[in-house]
Amino acid sequence: MFTRRHALGILGAGIIAPRAYAQARHVYDLTPIQIADGMWMIEGSTDYFSMQNGGAIVNIVLIEGDSGLILIDSGPSLRYGEALASVARRLDLRGVSAVINTHHHPDHFFGNQVFADKPILSLGETLSAAVSDGDAFADNMYRLLGDWMRGTEVVPPTQVISSGEVTIDGRSFTALPLGGHTVADLAVLDRQTGTLIAGDLVFYDRAPTTPSADLEIWQASLNELEAINAAQLVPGHGPVDKTRAAIPQTRAYLSWLEHTLRNAAREGLDMIEVMDTTLPAEFAGMGAQPQEFHRSVSHLFPGIELQELPRGN
Repeated sequence: MFTRRHALGILGAGIIAPRAYAQARHVYDLTPIQIADGMWMIEGSTDYFSMQNGGAIVNIVLIEGDSGLILIDSGPSLRYGEALASVARRLDLRGVSAVINTHHHPDHFFGNQVFADKPILSLGETLSAAVSDGDAFADNMYRLLGDWMRGTEVVPPTQVISSGEVTIDGRSFTALPLGGHTVADLAVLDRQTGTLIAGDLVFYDRAPTTPSADLEIWQASLNELEAINAAQLVPGHGPVDKTRAAIPQTRAYLSWLEHTLRNAAREGLDMIEVMDTTLPAEFAGMGAQPQEFHRSVSHLFPGIELQELPRGN
């Protein structure tokens, strides 16, 4: 576990920032926006991880329960979790009553440390993946974000959420165990408002990330989410969607991405040549482009090459 070394607040360049500088500069300014009765969203930046945004790129949802606020995802760091706890107390003096982690990517669960005394729920495979991959994720996050990560330790989920109709702190949800973005992706439908919190199965005006992706399974999950016909949808990244545009956009991007990589493999292009691909206008304007396209090439192209290249006898 990352405790002693990371508690020192080591920067990616190996320089320890002065405490006064860290306190002055590394502050998250989180603004909750009410999106339904008893429900608020904190919208993340659509940029890639940077020292400017402190990794605050994920959407967070806070939902009113019987004894406090139910938090869906907890952000990228201890500092973020502390800022989130402060926001929750401003909305409800009782603070956070429970946490749900939609999946195991670090921007979604590294704030868990602040809420370790509360139930932290996820799918079983998400819990296992957080345990097995957490330290490697933490190492990478410290390199990317330096002192924003000061003191952050990996705290995996503690309870497995069941599928179907569930009640958390008196609030009724439908838990949808899916996958494709990662090995296990949880979407949650709030029964009271008809709001679908889709996690990173859906991106809106922000390029999808693919380090753990299975594109075929992901597309099937999108079909299931679209069939719900929710009143509104909160994507993992990007603005709340009231127009039912986010799922088709995510589906179209993933289809284009797979088609582009398969054609490139059949044409014998190398990875650098694929990265030079000109993005279509509808995708070039997404947040975090072309960085996410380049990352997807590195994640997905080697496997697609193996599938597409001719095999010898």
